[in-house]
Amino acid sequence: MNTDCLEIRKNILHISKASGHGHIPTCFSVVEIIYAVYDAMKHDPRNPLLEDRDVFILSKGHAALAHYCVLSRFGYFGIEGVYGFGAFMSQFGCHADRLKVPGIEASSGSLGHGIGIAAGMALAFKIQKNDRRVFVLVGDGESNEGSVWEAVMVAVNLKLNNLTVIYDNNMSHARGLQILDPAGHFRGFGCEVSEVDGHNLDELKRELNKPANAPKVIIANTKKGHGCGTLVESQYEWHRRSPNGEEFEKLMGELCEKTI
Repeated sequence: MNTDCLEIRKNILHISKASGHGHIPTCFSVVEIIYAVYDAMKHDPRNPLLEDRDVFILSKGHAALAHYCVLSRFGYFGIEGVYGFGAFMSQFGCHADRLKVPGIEASSGSLGHGIGIAAGMALAFKIQKNDRRVFVLVGDGESNEGSVWEAVMVAVNLKLNNLTVIYDNNMSHARGLQILDPAGHFRGFGCEVSEVDGHNLDELKRELNKPANAPKVIIANTKKGHGCGTLVESQYEWHRRSPNGEEFEKLMGELCEKTI
């Protein structure tokens, strides 16, 4: 496991325990994805509103804690403030607010909306004849929302090759309406599609940096709770809870056993 990604996961565990909040398994499934995007795109932590920056949108907003910890790792703000995660009047809500947190481009809440916002931004950059890129991370569960596929149709019709969709294929939808062949669905709509190990930074960065002639979709095959066997094996039990002291020590021990 990459050193930065290991530290990000440690921060997620510490903050979840301290705050009593956090979707730890889904946060752990996207750490490498978000990290790879910030490693690949144009941005400046010292100037979050850089005019020609690329844009990242976290559509599966319940993974906000992972996003905060990645932003902190890249230097947008100190990790100390994130310990107020989910507290009354904290700037770091359980869903991100773009007016409160540097580096957040779109507020989240209801699932299925981020990809539509991303397509709109990508279209705006095309109209401006600007070469800025837009990256959006969607979940497999939220992709049951019709708004996701409506946004894909619009993006393909408008030839938004400056839009990259990363699809977190962590099988969150296993207990619901499953999308068994997401790559085939996106290809059917006219996207350029690739499939990677969503925990492999090299594979992710290679695909993120490839040029495209149509909207690009990266199917990132991940595991909920990646890094901790307990979370992987009992992901539904851990869907919306934080660890107590004994559980925290167990999870941290499993995490620290991973090879750096």
